[in-house]
Amino acid sequence: MMFKDRRSAGIRLAQLLLPFKDCRPVILALPRGGVPVAYEVAQALQVPLQVFVVRKIGAPGHEELGIGALAEGGIKILDEQLINHLAVTPDELKNTINREGRELKRRVKDYRGKNFTLDLQGRTVIIIDDGLATGFSARAALEAVRRKQPAEIILASPVCPRDTAETLSRLTDRVVCLAESSEFASVGSWYEDFSQVTDEEVKKDIVKSRLAEG
Repeated sequence: MMFKDRRSAGIRLAQLLLPFKDCRPVILALPRGGVPVAYEVAQALQVPLQVFVVRKIGAPGHEELGIGALAEGGIKILDEQLINHLAVTPDELKNTINREGRELKRRVKDYRGKNFTLDLQGRTVIIIDDGLATGFSARAALEAVRRKQPAEIILASPVCPRDTAETLSRLTDRVVCLAESSEFASVGSWYEDFSQVTDEEVKKDIVKSRLAEG
């Protein structure tokens, strides 16, 4: 299964999530890539789009390789085994975490404003990303959202490795995925167009969602 782009993937993912429409779920997109996917889901379910910021912690010198993740609310998840295997020093790890922490705070302020808070208590929450690879970002988001005491958390994505889906299914109420594969190279390999999503595109989708609600 291939997706033309994130928006077309979101339209298809929305069909699997329509049964949740009547409970008026909170749609949380993991920016940046998860936002255009989640926007289409929010439109189909006729609910506003929100964002929940997470940041991958990349291995020093190999930033594309995730060794952990940060999420709003001070959540930090680390792959200690991989960190030891790569011989990442404490100073390297600290510097990387501090840098990603600053970027996380910048994005929260930029996307939502410093005085905006998410009230998720007792709600059905659907967390959406454009793909799940190692699942570290999703795990960080799940832990942070769980602390806000929602009634139910669904993790949804167009594509994910089968073993990642199995692991994450034990951490949430349900994992919804259009395509699960035991042979998974990268999230981008499932998209014809996997160009980078900009901050401006993220904010534009948030505004469009609020206008549609109003």
